[in-house]
Amino acid sequence: MNNRKSGFTLVELIIVIAIIAILAGAIFVAIDPARRLNETRNSRRQSDVSTILDAIRKYQVDNDGTHHNEVSSMVADTWYLAGDGVFDCDIACGTGVTTNSACVDLSQFGSNYLAKVPLDPKTGTDAVTSYGLKMDSNGAVTVRACGAEGEGAGGSGTAPTIEITR
Repeated sequence: MNNRKSGFTLVELIIVIAIIAILAGAIFVAIDPARRLNETRNSRRQSDVSTILDAIRKYQVDNDGTHHNEVSSMVADTWYLAGDGVFDCDIACGTGVTTNSACVDLSQFGSNYLAKVPLDPKTGTDAVTSYGLKMDSNGAVTVRACGAEGEGAGGSGTAPTIEITR
């Protein structure tokens, strides 16, 4: 009679588990989750910039071409941060762009135009959203994401400029 039981030995199981662990580690490095998170947050910033600009434009269209008081009171060609803070808006927004010490309070637009003021997915707060606004002398408004992140390996690299002008 044959009393041998068939199955895997402990050594075989350890080798298979080691191979699976090595493959999983290689896949994890190839996926680069830090880079993917930065790309995801930058995509959200692009969407938020568009949402803010759409709200400003929609208000202007509904009010015969007149900007909201928060926008029309901005000094031409000067960057402002969006937020409800009073004195904490003097923060750099992008390379070489400094802002005025006063914030532009987008919550004043009302829910018809902006259901909720967008906040930067990493650094934004109600006081300082980390989105900058500028109006030129012709009335064109530029909105910029101040906290864009590099999309290189591991989240390094030069951050893209996320900005729209209308």
